[in-house]
Amino acid sequence: MVRVGLIGFGLAGQAFHAPVIRGVQGMELACILERNTNNAKQKYPEVRVARTLDEVLSDKTIGLCVVATPNDSHFSYAKACLEAGRDVVVDKPFTPTMKEAEQLVRLAAERGRLLTVYQDRRWDGAFLTVKKLVAEGALGTVVEYEARFDRFRLDAKPNAWREVADFPAAGVLWDLGPHLLDGALVLFGEPESICAAALRQRVSAIVDDAFDVHMQYPRLRATLRARIIAYAPGPHLLLHGTEGTFLKHGMDPQEEILRSPNCPDGLDWGANWGVDREELWGTLTRVGEPPRKVKTERGDYRGFYANVRDAIEKNTPLEVTPDQALRTMRALLLAHKSSREGRVVRWTEAVE
Repeated sequence: MVRVGLIGFGLAGQAFHAPVIRGVQGMELACILERNTNNAKQKYPEVRVARTLDEVLSDKTIGLCVVATPNDSHFSYAKACLEAGRDVVVDKPFTPTMKEAEQLVRLAAERGRLLTVYQDRRWDGAFLTVKKLVAEGALGTVVEYEARFDRFRLDAKPNAWREVADFPAAGVLWDLGPHLLDGALVLFGEPESICAAALRQRVSAIVDDAFDVHMQYPRLRATLRARIIAYAPGPHLLLHGTEGTFLKHGMDPQEEILRSPNCPDGLDWGANWGVDREELWGTLTRVGEPPRKVKTERGDYRGFYANVRDAIEKNTPLEVTPDQALRTMRALLLAHKSSREGRVVRWTEAVE
């Protein structure tokens, strides 16, 4: 049994970590660090609630710490947990700077501890479907890839740290960018260059609330977009290849359920968890063939923590490695650099 200490019980902790951890056989949510409010005790009365990190680390049976706090404290919490001999999961984005991310990776290696970043979107059904199609060569040589997250919210959330000027790693590029960048890197590897624009489209926005990122490969362009003002969402995924096109509308259904009162609790999530509605299945159109629907692979964010469990107990290779976490950090920081300086940046350029 892997006993877990969850650090932070805001949106990330409540919706994307606690229920997923509790849904994995062989994992136990043993303690939650919640500094001021009592939401954790109300939600999980049987789980111990701590007010300080020292209280969490005082329990020597807790082997895995999950950092789900605001971005500015990822580094300090992860560092303290590694130094205390714990394995660590850090919510995305890894840290606000490359220097901090590299320091954590070195520290984990020195201490012989597991360190990974929560890239749950690798277990989106649509991403698993695209990954399978690309691996099978169903599109031939892919020459264009577009992934986008479209949402609709006209007003900034009051007092939300993600939308506060000068808060470390605030803005939608820091928030949603890691998902999209990581996905492109998994599918296609490192690009030659990046050209990006972080935008402010809402009147109330004081940090970026939209972005376009173009990752240029020798014969492929990956375009990644996010919009907060998108009442009628565009395609979630679009791929053009030498042998056909794949088009997919609709986001993965897991997030909406995890953020709702119907959030699962326990091991039984039901046989239909992560199953996409048939009307949202993507369309594959191959050269010389009629268009056909492709059933979306079943998504399941529990796959991330199941892999972490197996990496701890069975020495199974991590799905999200420290090197991959640093690679995504590089892409994210280069995108910000490109937007800030208004130019194309090479993959090999220095990042802060």
